[in-house]
Amino acid sequence: MNRGFYTIMAAQFFSSLADNALLIAAIALLADMHAPAWMTPMLKLFFVLSYVVLAAFVGAFADAFPKGKVMFITNLIKVVGCAMMFFTVHPLIAYAVVGFGAAAYSPAKYGILTELLPPEKLVAANGWIEGLTVGSIILGTVLGGALVNPRIAGALLAVDIPALDFVDTPTEAALCVITVIYLIAAVFNLNIPDTGARYAHQQHNPLKLIVDFAGCFTTLWKDKLGQISLAVTTLFWGAGATLQFIVLKWAEKSLHMPLDKAAILQGVVAVGVALGAIGAARFVPLKKSLTVMPLGIAMGLVVMAMTTVTSVWVAYPLLIIIGALSGYFVVPMNALLQHRGHVLMSAGHSIAVQNFNENLSVLGMLVLYALMVKINMNVNIVIIIFGVFVASIMYLIMRRHAANQREHDSLALIGEQKH
Repeated sequence: MNRGFYTIMAAQFFSSLADNALLIAAIALLADMHAPAWMTPMLKLFFVLSYVVLAAFVGAFADAFPKGKVMFITNLIKVVGCAMMFFTVHPLIAYAVVGFGAAAYSPAKYGILTELLPPEKLVAANGWIEGLTVGSIILGTVLGGALVNPRIAGALLAVDIPALDFVDTPTEAALCVITVIYLIAAVFNLNIPDTGARYAHQQHNPLKLIVDFAGCFTTLWKDKLGQISLAVTTLFWGAGATLQFIVLKWAEKSLHMPLDKAAILQGVVAVGVALGAIGAARFVPLKKSLTVMPLGIAMGLVVMAMTTVTSVWVAYPLLIIIGALSGYFVVPMNALLQHRGHVLMSAGHSIAVQNFNENLSVLGMLVLYALMVKINMNVNIVIIIFGVFVASIMYLIMRRHAANQREHDSLALIGEQKH
C-alpha cells in the first residue's frame, strides 16, 4: 500500500471516531432533555436519511472533484452539525446535518480506493479500511461514553480555557473534544494526494442526475454478482445499525449497565468486526468472496444466544464472536461490490447506489425497532426477531445465488452445444 492510502486511512479514522463519539454525546443530550426512549434510535435514522435522499447527487459530486477535496469539504459540514448542538438545536436536527456531511463523504472515501489501487488489492484495502473504521467505532463509542461520564466531564469542565468560557455542561465539554477530532481529520483530508483520475463532465440538472442514478441502480441490481453482494451488504448495514441500539437496550435491561458502560459493549462488538475484517483481508481473495455467505446465517443464529446472557463476562466473548462473523463475511462482499461497480460504472456512482440501498435498509430496520421500543416490547423478544430475520434473509440470498449459478451453467452448456 502507498503513502496516499495511509493518509486516507488516518482521515477516515478520525472522522469516524468523532461520528461515533458524537452519537453517544447526542444520546446523553436526549437523556438530559428527558426525551422519550423511542427518540434514541431516531438519532441514527436522522443521520442516515441524507444517504437515501442525496444518493442521486453525492456520486456526481464525488466524481466532479479530486476525492481528497470532497472529503475535506464534507468533513467541515460534520463540524457544523456538531457545533449546532451547542446552540440548543435539537440533537436530531444537528445529527442529521452530520449525516448530510457523512453521506457526501462516503462515495469519495471508498471511490478513491478504486482510483488508487489495482483490483487484486481491493479486499486487503477494504479489510484495512473496515478494520480501522471499526477500530474508530470502538474508540469512538468508548470515548463518547467516557466523555459523558460525570467524573471525566467534571475534570474537563475544571480546565480553565478563557476562550471556552461558554462551555457550562458535561455534554458541551464532550462536544468541544469531538470538534477537535473532526478538525484533526480535516488536516489529514488536506494531505490526501490527487490520484489524477478524472471522469466525464458531471450533470448539474437534478432530474438528469436522478435518471442517471436510476440507471446505475438498475445496472447494479441486474448484474448477477452485483445483486448478491449488494443484497448482503444492504442486510449487513441495516442489521448492524439496529444492533448498536439493541446492545444498548440489552445492556440496560439484562446487564443493568448505565450508558457510559453500555457504550463499551458496542465497542466490544466492533472489536469482533475488526478481527473478522482483518481475517477476511488475509485469507479471502476477491474470486472466493461469495464462499463466506453461510457466516451471515451463523451470525443471525448466534445473536439469539444474547437472550440467555446475564453476566458481563459471558457477554464480552459472545459479542466478539457476533462481530467477527459479521466482519469476516461483509468485507469480501464489500470488495466484490466495489469491483463490480467500478467495472460497470464510475466509482462515485456505484458507491452512491450502495449507500442508497444500505441506508434504506438502516432506515427501515430502525423504524421497526423504534416502534418495538415505543410499544415496550421485551428486549429478548426483539433480539430473537432480529436473529431470525438476519438468518432467514441470508438463506434467501444464498438460494438466489445458487439459482444464478444454475442459470449461468445452463447458458454456458447451451453455448458449448451450439459450437
